[in-house]
Amino acid sequence: MRWVYFAATLFAAAIQTTASASPVHAWEASLTGHQPGTIVVETSARRLHLVLGGGQSISYPVAVGKPGKQWIGATYIEGKFIRPAWSPPAAIKADKPNMPDIVPAGSPANPMGAAALTLSGGEYAIHGTNTPNSIGRFASYGCIRMHNRDILDLYSRVEVGTRVLVLR
Repeated sequence: MRWVYFAATLFAAAIQTTASASPVHAWEASLTGHQPGTIVVETSARRLHLVLGGGQSISYPVAVGKPGKQWIGATYIEGKFIRPAWSPPAAIKADKPNMPDIVPAGSPANPMGAAALTLSGGEYAIHGTNTPNSIGRFASYGCIRMHNRDILDLYSRVEVGTRVLVLR
């Protein structure tokens, strides 16, 4: 993934589930066919679900791709990073040519937020955000944005290799 440059030193602090994280929810039959541990993103509902099994999931509000930037498909988590630096992909640079080539880790301008789960097969990630008012909207270039507290919670629950399904 050429657009994510990783900080030389990642924070070793333990990630803890926060009290403000979304609660466990019983879910409709459409999730019952998925293996526990699978992440299912419902683009139309702007929700990400971590399937727990037994009809249960943890559900988080997310921002998803704007019209023309959305995608669907199956992939998996390729990497896990705390406060990564970021380099905008070509599509973003074309729209915002004055954007720097690299936005350092921890910068208020860094759109990756508190953590990132990079996805295999493209320039996409599930990540925190520096614009929390975008959550619940069609706002990104294809990435899945979460509140920083929620990405930290999800980060602590999943591993590299976790299956990710992005649905309409």
